[in-house]
Amino acid sequence: MIIREITKQDNAVMKKIIQDSLKSLGLAIPGTAYYDPQLSDLHHYYNQFKHAGYWVVEMDNEVVGGVGIAPFNEQEQICELQKLYLVPSVQGFGISNQLMEIALSFASQHYAKCYLETKHELIAACKLYEKFGFVRLPKPLPGSEHSAMNAWYMKDLR
Repeated sequence: MIIREITKQDNAVMKKIIQDSLKSLGLAIPGTAYYDPQLSDLHHYYNQFKHAGYWVVEMDNEVVGGVGIAPFNEQEQICELQKLYLVPSVQGFGISNQLMEIALSFASQHYAKCYLETKHELIAACKLYEKFGFVRLPKPLPGSEHSAMNAWYMKDLR
C-alpha cells in the first residue's frame, strides 16, 4: 500500500470512487460532494491553494481512495477535511486511520483548527472523526457549501 499526493491521472478514478460511494449511501443529491464542481479535477483544485493537499491510497497499482485538506476560513486559520472515501473492498482495514493521520499532520503545520461536514447516519465515519478528537458542533460554520449534511465537527490542531 502506498499513500501519495494526487496526480492528474488519479482524477477520474477518485471522482468515480466518491460518486459511487455517495450513490450507494443514497447521497447522490444536491448539497453533497456528489455535485462539487471541482470533482472532475481534484488535482488542480487542491494544487491551487498554498496550504492544501489531497492524498490517494494505491494498492496493487490501483487507486482505492483518498482524503483532502483545503482552506475553509484562512483568517481564523481553519481548514476543512474533505472527501475521505475508500472503495468498499478496502474498508475496515485501518486505511482511513492512516489517511486521517497524514491529513491532520499536514493540517497542523498550517492551521489552528480543522472542520468537517458529514451525516449522522454515517456512523462509522462519525466514530472515526470522534476517535481523532473532532467535537460535534451544533450547526455548520458560515460558508458551508454542503447543505445536505447534518453533522459538523471541529478539531483543535494546536
